[in-house]
Amino acid sequence: MSQTTSYPKEKINILFLENISDKAVELFKNNGYANVTKIAGALPEDELIKQIKDVHLLGIRSKTQITPKVLDAAKKLQAIGCFCIGVNQVNLKSATHHGVAVFNAPYSNTRSVAELIIGLSIMLIRRIPDKNKAAHEGIWKKEAKGSYELRGKTLGLTGYGNIGTQVSVLAEALGMKVLFYDVETKLPLGNAHAAASLKELLSQSDIVSLHVPETQQTKNLINKNNIKYFKKGAILINYARGEVVDLDVLAKALKEGLLSGAAIDVYPVEPEKNGDSFTTPLQGLSNVILTPHIGGSTEEAQENIGEDVSNKLFQYLEKGVTTGSHTVPAISLPPVDKAHRILHIHNNVPGVLSAINTQLSNHDINIVGQYLKTNDDIGYVVLDVDRQLSSQALELLKEVKETIKVRMLY
Repeated sequence: MSQTTSYPKEKINILFLENISDKAVELFKNNGYANVTKIAGALPEDELIKQIKDVHLLGIRSKTQITPKVLDAAKKLQAIGCFCIGVNQVNLKSATHHGVAVFNAPYSNTRSVAELIIGLSIMLIRRIPDKNKAAHEGIWKKEAKGSYELRGKTLGLTGYGNIGTQVSVLAEALGMKVLFYDVETKLPLGNAHAAASLKELLSQSDIVSLHVPETQQTKNLINKNNIKYFKKGAILINYARGEVVDLDVLAKALKEGLLSGAAIDVYPVEPEKNGDSFTTPLQGLSNVILTPHIGGSTEEAQENIGEDVSNKLFQYLEKGVTTGSHTVPAISLPPVDKAHRILHIHNNVPGVLSAINTQLSNHDINIVGQYLKTNDDIGYVVLDVDRQLSSQALELLKEVKETIKVRMLY
C-alpha cells in the first residue's frame, strides 16, 4: 500500500558524516529527500552541536561521538544510523531518554573481517612480515625456519558470534581444528569445540583470534595475568575492540618470545583522521602486522553497510519501523487504509497508554488500531486514528504526561 508522508520531504535534513557510502545518499535522494549533506570526516563535539540543531536523521561511523550534550542540542533528531558494527560511540541511555532510534549494521561486514583473519593467520604463521621487511631492505631471506602450515593447527576463537562463526567455517575448510570460548552457550558449527574456560582456550591454541564487544568485562581481556597461559610461540590476532588487549603486556610477550607474532587492527586510542600521527608499543616488533582499523573496510562491506543502515533509517522515517533499534522498542506494522498513523514515544511508567486512550476518547476520536511495545526506559505506541480527526489527535497526544516525542507519520 502506498502512503504519502505527512511532512514535506524538502524540509527533512539528513546529515552523513565520515564519508559514508554513496549508497545511503542515493537511497534518500531517489525517494525525494533533497537535503542530504555528506561530510568526509568526523566532527568534534562543539562543531557537531552547531550542525545538528536542525537535523532529522544523522549517519555516522565509529569516530563521531554522540554525547548527551549533542543529543540535548538535537531538538529535531529522529534517528541515528551507525554505519558500522558497533554502537558504543553513541550514548544509548541519553538517546533513549530523547526518544531517538539508533540503528547499526551488525552483520554487513562480517565476511570482510573473517577473510582477513584467515589471511593474517597464514601471513603470521609463515613469518611473512619478517621476510617482506628483509626483501624491502635488499636482504634475501629464503628459509623454512619458524614457518608452518595452518593445516592441523588449532585456532582459538574468543567470542563465537557472527564473525567468530564465519572464521570457524573458513578455518575448518583449510584443515584447522577450531576451539572457541564464549560467555554464552553457543551451538558449534562443523567440528568446532567449546572450551570450558579462557585459560583452556589460550593454552591449547596455536592462533588466538578475539571477537568480543567492548564492555567492562572484556577490558584488558588479554592481560599480564593470563598472557602466561598462551602456548609458547602462539599468535594473537585482535580485530575486535581496542580495549580488550593490554598492548604493553603483548609487546613484552613478543619481545621475550612467548608469542611468535601478532596482528592488531584496533587500539585504545586511535587518530581522528587519516594522516594523523599514531604510536603503539608494538611498532617495530618482529612478525607483527599493524593495520589502521580496516578489518571491515572493503568496498563490498561499505556498500552493504550503506544499504542496510540507510534502509533502516528510511523505514523508520517513512513507516515507523524500529526493527533493529537499540533504543526504541522494535515494532513493524503494515499501513492501515483510511486512517492516519501517529507515533508516540513516552517514558515507560504505568498509566500512559490509559492516558492516551482517555485523552482521545474524551474528544470522540476513534482509534482504528493501536500497538504498544516497551523496554526498561521508554514505550513506543503506534496509533491509527480517524483521518478527519488526526490533526486534533496529534495535538492532544503532545499533552499526555510522560510524552517524549510525537510524530504524524502519514
